[in-house]
Amino acid sequence: MSGAGQGLQTAGEGDERPVRALSAKEAETEWHSIAAQVERANQAYHTEDAPEISDADYDALKRRLLEIEARFPELASEDSPTRHVGATPSETFAKVRHAVRMLSLENAFAPEDIEDFDDRIRRYLNLGPDAALSYTAEPKIDGLSLSLRYEQGVLMQAATRGDGETGENVTENTRTIADIPERLTGAPDVLEVRGEVYMSHADFAALNARQAETGGKTFANPRNAAAGSLRQLDAKITASRPLRFFAYSWGELSEPLAGTQMAAVARLKALGFQTNPLTQECDGPKALIQAYAGIEQKRATLGYDIDGVVYKVNDLGLQARLGFRSTTPRWAIAHKFPAELAWTRLEKIEIQVGRTGALSPVARLTPVTVGGVVVSNATLHNEDYISGRDSKGNLIRGGKDIREGDWVQVYRAGDVIPKVADVDLSKRPEGAEPYRFPDTCPECGSDAVREEGDAVRRCTGGLICPAQAVEKLKHFVSRGAFDIEGLGAKQIEMFYADDTLPIKEPADIFTLARRDAANLTKLKNRDGFGEKSVSNLFQAVEDKRKISLNRLIFALGIRHVGDSSANLIARHYGSWVAFESAMKAATIGEGPEWADLLAVDGVGSVMAASLVNAFHQEAERASIKRLVAELDVQDVDRPKTEGSPVAGKTVVFTGSLEKMTRAEAKARAEALGAKVSGSVSAKTDLVVAGPGAGSKAKQAEALGIEMIDEDAWLRLIGA
Repeated sequence: MSGAGQGLQTAGEGDERPVRALSAKEAETEWHSIAAQVERANQAYHTEDAPEISDADYDALKRRLLEIEARFPELASEDSPTRHVGATPSETFAKVRHAVRMLSLENAFAPEDIEDFDDRIRRYLNLGPDAALSYTAEPKIDGLSLSLRYEQGVLMQAATRGDGETGENVTENTRTIADIPERLTGAPDVLEVRGEVYMSHADFAALNARQAETGGKTFANPRNAAAGSLRQLDAKITASRPLRFFAYSWGELSEPLAGTQMAAVARLKALGFQTNPLTQECDGPKALIQAYAGIEQKRATLGYDIDGVVYKVNDLGLQARLGFRSTTPRWAIAHKFPAELAWTRLEKIEIQVGRTGALSPVARLTPVTVGGVVVSNATLHNEDYISGRDSKGNLIRGGKDIREGDWVQVYRAGDVIPKVADVDLSKRPEGAEPYRFPDTCPECGSDAVREEGDAVRRCTGGLICPAQAVEKLKHFVSRGAFDIEGLGAKQIEMFYADDTLPIKEPADIFTLARRDAANLTKLKNRDGFGEKSVSNLFQAVEDKRKISLNRLIFALGIRHVGDSSANLIARHYGSWVAFESAMKAATIGEGPEWADLLAVDGVGSVMAASLVNAFHQEAERASIKRLVAELDVQDVDRPKTEGSPVAGKTVVFTGSLEKMTRAEAKARAEALGAKVSGSVSAKTDLVVAGPGAGSKAKQAEALGIEMIDEDAWLRLIGA
């Protein structure tokens, strides 16, 4: 919104008083004045195509208006300019696939972790301990991650992080947040700004007070309030909530913002975004830890929640070299604040059975607030932890066991699930008996066996155990797996117990609509389901028939195979046909298929055995076959490797590399379309051997495999 304003008094001019200093009458007078200016500006820009004020002045006016309405909600009438949104509220959020994935951060909790972080980076980049290496430190806001996409300076789309690959479209709700400009001047043609939506302590308290007065929902903490407000289906409700936004990162760019993290954040501020003033540059881990201590001291006075400090490599060129792991960037880490503690009564120990048959003890607690969150459950890990020992028999908590009725200390750190840290023996009830861990499954009565070397006792019931079957199905529809809208944990439990339209295995999900059509008893006639909700569910299932290979592998719920492992395995095999064929042909401990599986970087013998076993058990293999028959499994997108001399080749690095680290060499090779293996075999195409190459070089020579040194490798890839 550019152009000169005639007779418009823009916010920020003169001696503008803070909103908190205004009386109700003064606020009402100013609200009417600014509302008229914003309405006129909207009319000139959107209808007349003749903007009268600059983008910055428009954003300042709207921000001031929203601040007044947040403090004096009675002014937030239905005809307020802040309620005007670009489209009517949708019934559900559309999905947005991020052009650049929104990853989470690795966590650290001690100074030693930060020194290790610095050491890992130096080793990866082949930098000595005395080489200069600058970082940034910034408060880690406890809010909701948001990505804002601008094209030609105009806000086109806003999306939550979701699962990192796909988020929720919250564009119209985002337009109501005062801290987020709708137009930018001087920005790259494509700019994807990322940051955190949050709510201040004062605004949170005021919101909860208003909600309580009107009989509405109150929130446990500011983070929940911010997330709930942003995800409203009606943007008018979001507009009534006092949300704020800090920008700290970016995704897709048509051109670089700057050469360093600090300069790029400064550029975002110059474009009109709020950035955190405590962000600072630090030289090395000692300076980072000092910054952490300084921010922690200010924590209680900031007026908003933070749960740690984020460190990032400052040089963006080095960030690019460091790249990403499967779920986290190598160049950043979150230094979390110490766990927050509280004491309460452990009322009962209950056993839950997971999808792999693990018997997990859960503490049912007298509810207590820990770090602003009401906690009524905590994990007890396993039977050793309850008895006061670790898996090797060493004492923990001074050997104090945990019993029902005990007074226990609960803590929350970087984890969502609270834990029991200690026991106050002076408050132990008389007659409290040591807890006896069950040796049979509480769900199906099968033997619960603890194998040698395993810290967990597991049900041997397999598919006959309803708890395992239900938990596997819950995992299958979870966010990191198939993420089927309208089919969550509660619905899975309902369908599993249903007699007419049961879901007993994953394939049943994709036959649900066909079975409903053939059944006299229709889903739409049941409690909680109407014609619209049934139609939406069937469409959501239909939409997920097309699935990426990595998501399918993760969704199968095979023991030891997590999200990152599934990504590695999918990239290695490329297609479902190749993966399934290899697993069926593999024999544990021997043969080329087994060796090829172990060659996947990050796959060890334990995980490999779980994968092979899953495809060699007749019932499980048949279940997987029925599932895949219902799906369109997408092959892995290969890197753009046109002209790459190593695309499709299997490369092994051995010996010492002097001009780049092994990790960087591996990353460069994979980016060029090569498959990097940890062992030499007949399938190896090329061995890069540095000084000290031993048995792998001899194997390559014996097999007649081409072998080159590091210099030849760099010439080959044009580095």
